[in-house]
Amino acid sequence: MTDLFNWQITLPIAAAALILGYLLGSIPFGLLLTRAAGLGDIRSIGSGNIGATNVLRTGNKKLAAATLLLDALKATAAAAIGWYFFGKEAGLLAGFAAFMGHLFPIWLGFKGGKGVATYIGTLLGIAPAMVLVFAFVWLTIAKLSKYSSLSALVATLVIPVVLWFIGEPKISIVMAVMTLISWYKHKTNIERLIAGTEGKIGQKG
Repeated sequence: MTDLFNWQITLPIAAAALILGYLLGSIPFGLLLTRAAGLGDIRSIGSGNIGATNVLRTGNKKLAAATLLLDALKATAAAAIGWYFFGKEAGLLAGFAAFMGHLFPIWLGFKGGKGVATYIGTLLGIAPAMVLVFAFVWLTIAKLSKYSSLSALVATLVIPVVLWFIGEPKISIVMAVMTLISWYKHKTNIERLIAGTEGKIGQKG
């Protein structure tokens, strides 16, 4: 528990990690890719956000997959760069900032995606084994419920708990904060899940 309050990082390095992470995370790959493909502004269709799920609504699966990959890797890159140059704690802060940059990009009026890809990307950069845990939980819930959003919500809830029990309190707390923010961004999905109107995986129309 004492490790939770023992951060070996200076304020200037922490600030540099946060700025680096935010700038990388705020790159709107979904918007850039769809515009480059001549599909217009992704914010004008579907949910209006810039994530892979909304890109998929254009009907272009390759662009959606590319968006998912790049949104994850920008957080991984932030965490990896921060860790390599300044240590693990800086990597954790950079990954968190990348997540926030994706959700609230300054270039788009602070209106971004929902953060699942960057959440996974942060895990990949700072605690890669947890990506397997995330995938296992997501796939299990998806198979049982057929709801993609519910799968992501449950997976993000499990990750901080597992991290805490394996002795990674700092990462656990940061990921727990990211989970709460991600749940907030999924509030409309949660409302539809409760109402029974959320679209299921593979459902059309």
